[in-house]
This record gives sequence, structure tokens and C-alpha cells, in this order.
Amino acid sequence: MRITKILGTTALALSMALGAAGTASAQDKPLESIGISVGLLGNPFFVATIEGIEDRAREINPDVEITSVSADYDLNKQVSQIDNFIAKGVDIIMLNAVDEEAIAPAVMRAKNAGIVVAAFDVSAPGADVTVMTDNVAAGTKACQYIVDALGGEGNVAIIKGPSSSSLNDRFRGCSEVFEGAEGISVLSDDQNGQGSRDGGLQVMQGLLTRFDDIDAVFGANDPMALGAQLAAKQLGRTDLIITGVDGAPDTEDSLRTEGSLLVASASQDPYVMAGQALEMGYAIFNGESFDEPTVLIEPQLITADNIDEYQGWTAKR
Repeated sequence: MRITKILGTTALALSMALGAAGTASAQDKPLESIGISVGLLGNPFFVATIEGIEDRAREINPDVEITSVSADYDLNKQVSQIDNFIAKGVDIIMLNAVDEEAIAPAVMRAKNAGIVVAAFDVSAPGADVTVMTDNVAAGTKACQYIVDALGGEGNVAIIKGPSSSSLNDRFRGCSEVFEGAEGISVLSDDQNGQGSRDGGLQVMQGLLTRFDDIDAVFGANDPMALGAQLAAKQLGRTDLIITGVDGAPDTEDSLRTEGSLLVASASQDPYVMAGQALEMGYAIFNGESFDEPTVLIEPQLITADNIDEYQGWTAKR
């Protein structure tokens, strides 16, 4: 699969790279219905992705029917949601796959039914188009920050998430950085924080109970990193640092707070990402094709030093 890599996350940059795909013209088929399945609606990241899809879709057809559902990181639940979208006969399924491999049969059933499948944030085998952050780079940047902050020596831990391509890629990028630093010792890298703040809190409580010499922690997304920070503060551990991935609004607040343990996050732009996936999906729906159907958006590392310049998820569009 060929991949386009975009530096930056602005809508203009993506539109220039991919061409105008989302504006309806007289000869285009009408976009009547869309089904959206995301990992967890409790995560503000996915709220922003749905807003991006809805805004782009209503530019095409103000009366388009949009159904948004949360898979709650449950593969069986997401498969059932896809099957319901197939039965309903939606035009496009916008998919944030909770399992990058096991979702393949459901994707194929949708395509066999003539439904376009547009993946966003994570890959899904067989999807017609995919737009996501370069998640390997995100993990690399967040964990290189840790190595640099520790002067190349220290004990670290990684909090993983569910088996989606985005979280797996971040884990891989981070692991490669730690493996390449001779003075870094990884105490734990197999704990699943379930992609949530509560999950990160519980995993971090366990880590701090088992290890009293942790210097830094990488959470594969911001909710888990924020949960880890809460656990550390509850246990009086103010001598370690935490990094994450997302650039979430709560992370912005934390980076602006004195004494924050969460010191860096590799940011994403969920609104632009998902909106562009919808535009590309609509182009496929109208018979167009892309030589490079997968787009990777380069993440930006945000810290207390550059947070005031960061255009976050809630920035005016």
C-alpha cells in the first residue's frame, strides 16, 4: 500500500495533497446516510472526529442522516454495529477500528454490500481509504522526549492500550527509542490501560506499587497518561515525568499547570483527520480512486514551552 505523508495537520495542507474530494457537484451521487463507529465516545478525541465528519458531510448534503455509535473498545460490539449499518444500507461507513486485524471480515461484508468504508485514526484491512496520524512518529517523539529529559539514563514504563493500529504503532515507535538508549531500562511494557483515564489510573497504581524507582512513563494516549498522572499524585510521586499522545484539551490544561507530571504529548488533529477521511470516502462513493489511499499526518510534540502556539482540538475552524 502506498502512503502519502503530510507534514502538519491543517485542512489546507490535506486538501492540497489530496485534491478537492468533498464538495458535491451536479453529477455526484447524493450522500444520504453515514454510519460512524468509534472506539469510545467517552474520549473527547472521538467527539472531535465525529464533529469533523458531520461538518464535512453537511457541506455535501445538509440533510444527510448520520448515526454515531461507540464500540467501547469491544470488537464484537463494533462488528454488530457494522452489520447494522449494512442492514440499514448506509452510503459510507466511517470506521475507527478497535482491532486492526479482527475487524477485516466485517469490513469485507460492508464492501460486498456496496458500502464505502473510510477508516480514520487507525487502519482497517480492506478499507477504501485511511487517514491517520503517523503513530510510529508520535510514539517516537514522545519517548525521545523522555530519553532526553532523563539524560539517557533511567527506569521507564509503557502503558499500552487496546489492539488498534494507532496504539500498536505508538508502542512500537516508543519501544524502538527505548531499545536504542543503552541507559534506559524498561520496567514494564505489557500493561493495558484500555485507552481510558480510569484504565491508566489503575495500571499506574499497580506499577507504582510494584516499582519504587520509576523515572518516567509513556501512555499510548492522553487519557491513559492523564490517569497515570492522577495515580502518581495520589501516591505522592512528584519526581517522575509522563508523556502521551493526542494533544487533548485536558492535556493543554495540564501543560499550563505548574507542577504537572504530564510534560509532553505528540498531538493529533482529530477534526481534520476524520473530516478528510469522509471527503475521500465520498470521492470513492462517486467512482473516484486514489493512487495513495492512505494518508499519514505528522504529529507535533507539544510541551509547556510551545503550548501557547498550539492550535488544539477546540480551535475555531
